[in-house]
Amino acid sequence: MSDTAPLLRPFRSADFRLLWSAVLASNLGGLIQAVGAGWMMASIATSDDMVALVQTATTLPIMIFSLAAGALADSYDRRRVMLVAQSLMMGASVALAALTIQGWMTPWLLLFFTFLIGCGTALHNPSWQASIGDLVSRSDIPSAVTLNSMAFNLMRSIGPAIGGLIVASVGAAGAFALNAVSYVPLIAALGRWGYRRQPSTLPRETFRHAMSAGLRFVAMSPNLLTVIGRAFLFGVGAVSVLALLPLVARDLVAGNAATFGLLLGCFGVGAIGGALLSTRLRSALSSEMIARIGFLTFALSAVVVAWSRQTWLTGLALMPAGAAWVLTLSLFNVTVQLSTPRWVVGRALSIYQTATFGGMALGSWIWGLIADAYDPSSALLASSAVLATGAAVGLRFGIPALVALDLDPLDRFKEPELRLDLRSRSGPIMVLVDYEIAAEDVQAFLAVMAERRRVRIRDGARQWSLLRDLENPEIWTETYHVPTWVEYVRHNTRRTKADADVYDRLLALHRGASRPRVHRMIERQTVPVMDDTPLKPHPEVP
Repeated sequence: MSDTAPLLRPFRSADFRLLWSAVLASNLGGLIQAVGAGWMMASIATSDDMVALVQTATTLPIMIFSLAAGALADSYDRRRVMLVAQSLMMGASVALAALTIQGWMTPWLLLFFTFLIGCGTALHNPSWQASIGDLVSRSDIPSAVTLNSMAFNLMRSIGPAIGGLIVASVGAAGAFALNAVSYVPLIAALGRWGYRRQPSTLPRETFRHAMSAGLRFVAMSPNLLTVIGRAFLFGVGAVSVLALLPLVARDLVAGNAATFGLLLGCFGVGAIGGALLSTRLRSALSSEMIARIGFLTFALSAVVVAWSRQTWLTGLALMPAGAAWVLTLSLFNVTVQLSTPRWVVGRALSIYQTATFGGMALGSWIWGLIADAYDPSSALLASSAVLATGAAVGLRFGIPALVALDLDPLDRFKEPELRLDLRSRSGPIMVLVDYEIAAEDVQAFLAVMAERRRVRIRDGARQWSLLRDLENPEIWTETYHVPTWVEYVRHNTRRTKADADVYDRLLALHRGASRPRVHRMIERQTVPVMDDTPLKPHPEVP
């Protein structure tokens, strides 16, 4: 099988083909708009840090609103969420074009509308990324994520050049108007997509609980924390090139808007090459090695861009930077998707994107300040040091292997028949599970229970503890709380097939005649919160 065959497998899905093609057109418009916004700010702003703030205005909303958007992606119809997001971006683009045509645009007004478009992106991205698993099989998710990156960077290779020509010929207003039109194909494709949310017998989580569940899941997933931390570092360092590229084109290589578009196009060509190489590299190298190569390659490219005063040399240096950008970020994205079950994938991706784009927003601001205080070359050299540090961090916190865990629901839990009449909101519920463990198995039992604790808390348990009977030391009791009965049922349905090994090892260590005894109890407070028992002196003990 050729190297490109696995990459193209997602195109077997008609829905994926339709949406991917529409995203292609939308990406073209977005990149043309970015050229218009960047060059217009460079023309009307009085300081270099305002130019870098265009990138901040695009990425900051993603950092702020992604978690909420992820909760919406997991709790509501993703197709409708994306339609709302696209409509918001289209409206902002129309207003941006109209105000620019009237000559009313100011630097802060430009940042405001760029921020609004970023809000739409923040709302759209988690639903779109989470929908990959609805469009293709789990084994094709890595290829689908790479194709999404390719869709963006294919347009990046030509979109900025087109944008530069449009801005140079008819001004930024033309770029903004074209972007507004580019949303139409994606809105139409989403309208045709026959997506249906999987039915559930459980009521929808409240918005607040959904967000806290996503944060808790990520906090109790070491692999996800590693990926998210490294993505933040990459975002801080790598955004320097994109944030400062208008200044590179204007000041370092003495170009114009067309030069800016050409340089962005070189970055996009490199990104396409990175996407085409991704399948081969993932089969030949470990995930951590690919991440280190991405960090160091981008750092080296930033150094060359900082020192170059020739357009052709800067363009050549941007190509490996584009390849490193796609290889690294698509690796992070795929790792998050393959490490997360479907019930929380939107929130996990949103937290990953919050870290990535939060790093980009912070980096854009920092590098803009350095460029304003010194020059763009100094900012690019400083960012290369951050990227080298990000590569070194992998020596301690390496990216986990890209293994497709079986994260389908375990489906072993059967809701018990209760003799007490409970409503779904009844609670709090306390659960106790009794195990009988031989003395020689205690250390092995404690090791497995440490994993059990992580899984329990990850899936919604609170106040988890492990107790040992003083009178019968072979009896151990696992205890935890959940707020309501429906949350207890939800907690158990979240267990995946990949978690089965932990419980199977516990059963192997259990020495009782029957399976571990489970006690499910509802708390009833009969004592005041403040103990009103009279204080009496202790009797003297002779």
